[in-house]
Amino acid sequence: MRIGILGLGRIGAFHAETLHGLDAVESLVVTDPFTDAAKAAAERFGAEVADSPEALLAAGVDGIVVAAATDAHPALILAGVEAGIPVFCEKPVAGTTAEGVKVLKAVEGGAVPVQIGYNRRFDAGFVAARAAVLSGELGTLHTVRSTTLDPAPPPAAYIAASGGIFRDCSVHDFDIIRWVTGREVTEVYAVGGNRGADYIAAAGDADTTGAVLTLDDGTIAVVSNSRHNGRGYDVRMELHGFEDSIAVGLEDKLPLRSVEPGATFPAGTPHDFFMDRFTEAYRAELAAFTEVVAGRRPSPCTVADALEAGWIAEACTLSLREHRPVRIDEVRTA
Repeated sequence: MRIGILGLGRIGAFHAETLHGLDAVESLVVTDPFTDAAKAAAERFGAEVADSPEALLAAGVDGIVVAAATDAHPALILAGVEAGIPVFCEKPVAGTTAEGVKVLKAVEGGAVPVQIGYNRRFDAGFVAARAAVLSGELGTLHTVRSTTLDPAPPPAAYIAASGGIFRDCSVHDFDIIRWVTGREVTEVYAVGGNRGADYIAAAGDADTTGAVLTLDDGTIAVVSNSRHNGRGYDVRMELHGFEDSIAVGLEDKLPLRSVEPGATFPAGTPHDFFMDRFTEAYRAELAAFTEVVAGRRPSPCTVADALEAGWIAEACTLSLREHRPVRIDEVRTA
């Protein structure tokens, strides 16, 4: 199988390394506006270098991985689909939900699959949590808690272009809540504040947020996010039902320190980066994409799925700004 990679920044280079290690992938074709990045990938992985996205699409690739800047996502997704080539694209689908809706309308019902990159769907803990919910072993769910805490904020340039913490960070929690529970969010109420980097407040964003989501069956989901978590990169989920309760991320590399007398858990070195926490999930995600390319499975995370998480992010952004509950129907445009 021959896979093309468009964009070789941090995540694109990481995907190149992962794909190079998959048995199903025989060769890579890469392109990036920064030619040194493409040359480095060629030297490291024996990849062929294309001098443009158009040249890459014409290079006989079986599938493409879009890891370019967000504003390039819509055009590259559509170019791949128009060429009849299965597409994997890192989230988000587009820089705005309006652009995302245009992409959805262009690809829905078509024969060319598009997979959007929400890696938590492939993490072993979240997979087990979904199985527990679907089997009914927890009984009726009443509370879900989802957490994403970064060890330090990203650079000012990233914050200025990210669309805000709900759109670039919390959206992972929103997607995984939908996927694990199998339910839709109907209403949100969000709060936020700034306790750290001045440039985040200057960009009109919050660095620490909380959101209460009401699911369509009455389950309450509580989402906590922050750009500042000195002990490490903390991603967890709790699911509480009438019959049992379970947790994802409750393991020795959990970045929490117990102050209970005699407690020794967690005993490992805390996670400090998302690539550390989700290395195996990224591998499973791209392995799944090779199966999509081969026609052995449908897309495990469609453009429509990604837009649903995006609507929740939009609703939380509006809720924070206007200090009120917001129903998803208020922000949904299609």
